[in-house]
Amino acid sequence: MRVRETARGWAAVWLVVLALVQAAAFLVVWRFAVHTEVGQWLDTVALTGNRIGQERIDGPVDRILNAMSVVSLLVVTAVIGFIALIRGRKALAVTATLLIAGATVSTQLLKHFLTRPDFGVDPERAAAGNSLPSGHTAIAASVAVALILVLPRKVRVLGAFLGVGYAAAAGVATLSAGWHRPSDAVAAFLVVGVWAALAGLVLLFFQRERAQVSSADSHRVAAAVLGISGVLAVVGCGLALSWLLDLRDVPAAELGRRPLFVGYAGSAAGIAGTMAMVAALVLAVVHRLVPRYKG
Repeated sequence: MRVRETARGWAAVWLVVLALVQAAAFLVVWRFAVHTEVGQWLDTVALTGNRIGQERIDGPVDRILNAMSVVSLLVVTAVIGFIALIRGRKALAVTATLLIAGATVSTQLLKHFLTRPDFGVDPERAAAGNSLPSGHTAIAASVAVALILVLPRKVRVLGAFLGVGYAAAAGVATLSAGWHRPSDAVAAFLVVGVWAALAGLVLLFFQRERAQVSSADSHRVAAAVLGISGVLAVVGCGLALSWLLDLRDVPAAELGRRPLFVGYAGSAAGIAGTMAMVAALVLAVVHRLVPRYKG
């Protein structure tokens, strides 16, 4: 009993650390991308680069974004809650639902209250004001994370990869459609990551005494694949954006095709990589949050 309580305590500490680290990362992204001139310029370069090959991807982008309506969100949330309920996990059903609702509402509140100074970098969109974080991206990411929590172990990894793929595609789609800057999508993933950590703490608190936690139920390989892939993608994004810094005195609208493509592709890699890392952190600890039960 003492060993189990100690392991549970360390899991809670780990989740608190994850919540704080991702919240700090959100603040760093917001301060750099929104409140510095070079950050706004890099975002604008990526957003301007979305016109490259746009006619070939308009159809898939529209289908991805149009699928995220209020009705579809309610349906998916109900399905996720139902999966948890048929597994006999009432606390999990409520927690997964609150995760989706909390992430969705908080992104809208943050978008409303956060400010965006005008440095003259993107005059075309200056009147639109702040757009960080992306609500559409947060919806897709929160659904993906909730699926990782509620799916049975045998199909959890498949659900995780499909969820990451869809959430990453949604984040890139908002960039491709010109709806959001890349930092908006990255910030949305970090918001969802914080909510995922908080949801994990709730699940630990309501975990039954008869819970059986086994390392055999962990998904170390899948979590490592997602995590390493995410890190590599984010590093690639950093290298791409670093290469662009030599051109920072040139307005984004006057850049050639190559730097625009580098900005767009690098930012897309950063979006996908961030989602992969957030999901990897959840997948690495989910066996402790949603363990087996006796009987």
